[in-house]
Amino acid sequence: MTTHDMSLGATIRAWRDRLSPAAVGLPAGRARRTSGLRREELADLAGVSVDYVVRLEQGRATTPSAQVSAALARALQLTGAERDHLYRLAGLQPPRDGLIGDHIPPGIQRVLTRLGDAPVAVFAADWRLLWWSRGWAALIGDPSGVAPEDRNLVRARFPVASDRGGLAGWPVVSKNLEASDRAIVADLRRASGRYPGDARLSGLIRRTLDGNPRFARLWHSGAVGHHAEDRKTIRHPQVGDITIDCDVLCDSGTDLKIIIYTAVPGSEDEAKLALTRVTGVSSPVPDHPWTVTEPVPGPGGAR
Repeated sequence: MTTHDMSLGATIRAWRDRLSPAAVGLPAGRARRTSGLRREELADLAGVSVDYVVRLEQGRATTPSAQVSAALARALQLTGAERDHLYRLAGLQPPRDGLIGDHIPPGIQRVLTRLGDAPVAVFAADWRLLWWSRGWAALIGDPSGVAPEDRNLVRARFPVASDRGGLAGWPVVSKNLEASDRAIVADLRRASGRYPGDARLSGLIRRTLDGNPRFARLWHSGAVGHHAEDRKTIRHPQVGDITIDCDVLCDSGTDLKIIIYTAVPGSEDEAKLALTRVTGVSSPVPDHPWTVTEPVPGPGGAR
């Protein structure tokens, strides 16, 4: 065994060779020289260029960033120990397990780009808002005026006395607020099991338990699950009420949640949704709760 055999490039090549196309959902094809992945397939899965994969394997690139290393680890379907080995070969400290990540992988970024101006946003495992499209801001208001730590769906839905504002610039009315809130709390409990050492998550849960009786009641039910879908009505200041479907897609590897709003094709709501993108209305400082059906008393009074 030579030093080259233990290098970053040789190790990536070994991992690429052992991973079958079928394992990543690709057809095997007939003209393959190897049973493993091609370089261009790994590049596409990891969101990097083919030339960069070539330089890595040839030893001409030896210090990939933490972002690229994480993408390669996911694309190569590495175990936890293998992922840590990849990081060390790249001269990086392995990531600490049990902590929520705010990074949006390149693959998800490409999906978001292809959605165009559709109202879509990405949330972390603790429901912190990480990214939103122009269509999202046009539909419910631009949350950029809110501090990053305050851009959180749990804080918007279950405010405590010290909270000000929310994530929506105007009212967003849930068809079934109770069911939706139960689903969010059940999803947050699931996150608490997956990220027991995350201080941001545990702090969010503690402050909301102490400051919002409604959250405490739902939390103590012990339910664990996912928040998947809802129907809402947006009370838009220029185009009027818009009824939309809300779907939540979850990436199992990162626990990122992608929320997408759509309207029934050919409906008046779809026309109104399209109109929001040209009205130019965009509240820079959200001042409404995320969803309401009726005022819900809390430590800070009715909202």
